[in-house]
Amino acid sequence: MPLEVKAAAFSNGGEMPARYTCDGEGLSPALTWSGVPPAARTLALVVDDPDAPRGVFTHWVIWNVPARHAELPEGVPDRDTFADGARQGTNDFGRVGYGGPCPPRGRPHRYFFRLYALDSGLKLEAGAGRQRLQEAMNGHVLAQAEWMGTYRR
Repeated sequence: MPLEVKAAAFSNGGEMPARYTCDGEGLSPALTWSGVPPAARTLALVVDDPDAPRGVFTHWVIWNVPARHAELPEGVPDRDTFADGARQGTNDFGRVGYGGPCPPRGRPHRYFFRLYALDSGLKLEAGAGRQRLQEAMNGHVLAQAEWMGTYRR
């Protein structure tokens, strides 16, 4: 069974409800997944917008989520470390945690939720950005899945 990730609040390729954006409460959507490879030890998630005016904009990075977990709840708190070992990094808004979509007015933007199954935990300090996370994941990715939502203002 391949790794799969889903957001119950919107269909794959569908419009994200305002609740998860800067026009609403700015909460992270609940995510569920299945098909985590048996050799996986942790999971990492990267959320980005490739349609941003200045290039790819990172909205969320979280890693060292234990592989035994099958979900992230709605509204993950904006803190850098969690009791289960998970850590969040700094998004391109300059804040730790999830930063909801907030595109300029006009055409819809795409928001990719990419989940990675990793063969180990990452020795990466909380608050690190996407580039450091991607470097740390290099050579440790066992599987990858994605879900995409859109948003337009």
